[in-house]
Order: sequence, then C-alpha cells, then structure tokens
Amino acid sequence: MRLISALLALLLAACTTPPKEAEPVAETLPEPAPEPVKEETPKFKNSTLKYLAGRNLKPQPTRPLNVKSRCTHKDAIGTQTRLDLLVKEAEVKTFAAQVTMKDHGTCRFDLKEFEQVEKLPQPLLRHKKATGCTVRMWEQGRNVTVAFNSCPTSCEGKAFDYLWPVVVDARNGRCH
Repeated sequence: MRLISALLALLLAACTTPPKEAEPVAETLPEPAPEPVKEETPKFKNSTLKYLAGRNLKPQPTRPLNVKSRCTHKDAIGTQTRLDLLVKEAEVKTFAAQVTMKDHGTCRFDLKEFEQVEKLPQPLLRHKKATGCTVRMWEQGRNVTVAFNSCPTSCEGKAFDYLWPVVVDARNGRCH
C-alpha cells in the first residue's frame, strides 16, 4: 500500500506546474556611438561576382538598334532557321522568321502580325491577336538577339517549347 501511495504522489507531482518566476526588468543602456564607416573591399558570396569584381566592365550603351540580315542556318541537331530582318534606328522595317525544330514542328513569325510598341532601350513587337506574345531584339557586343516570348500560337504543336532565340552577327548578317 505504501508503494501505491508513493507512486500516486509522484504521479500527482508530475502533473503540477511549477510556480511562475518573476520576469526580469530590462535595464536601458545608453546607445553606443556609431562606428566610423570603413572603406573595404566588398565580400562576394559566389565565384561569378568575385570574378567580375576586378574587371572594368561598362554597361552596354543605349542606342538605336541597326541591323540587316537575310540568313539561313542549320545547326548540329537539325534546327533550321530562316530570318529576314531590317531594323533602322530602332524601327523594325522587315521581320520574318521561320524556325523548324527537327521532330517538333515549325514556328513562323511575320511583321504584319505584330505591332511595334517600343523602340528604346530595345525594339519590342507585340502580337496583334495572341495576348502576351512578344518579340524583343537587343544588341550585345557584335551580336543581335531576337527572342520570342509566350508565342505558342505561332508554332505547330509543342514546337514553341523547343524554340531558342535567333542570334545574328550584326557586322555580316549571318545567323547562328
């Protein structure tokens, strides 16, 4: 019986909560004087930024795009590109592109289906009927990139899923 009474007392003691201690009062200390700002080299978290930090890189100048290209290209996996492009002072005068991805279909783009909505910093064409479909062109070094965004209706089947931007050498008009 004594053993049962002892176990019962221990069980009741385990269920009770200890009395609450008084919370300490926080003392207000005077604000420390701000430390002088030191000029130091920024610390970079990734290796790419660390590599770029020591280089004298300048932003690409914002200037009107000028490019002329009438090219065809076939890459190693069989993607065929045909492009007819003329941009003068950032105004798109001629634009027709056809990209055929082997085993996936063809995408076709024509200027008459688009309206130009921006000239600077980059020419931007917006499809007249397909909401969200845009074609953007920009210069990077000696290359001009023609990129297609949200334009599956301009392609057969799922061909748009395999469509990459077309890159043109601005000096000679060749696609690659």
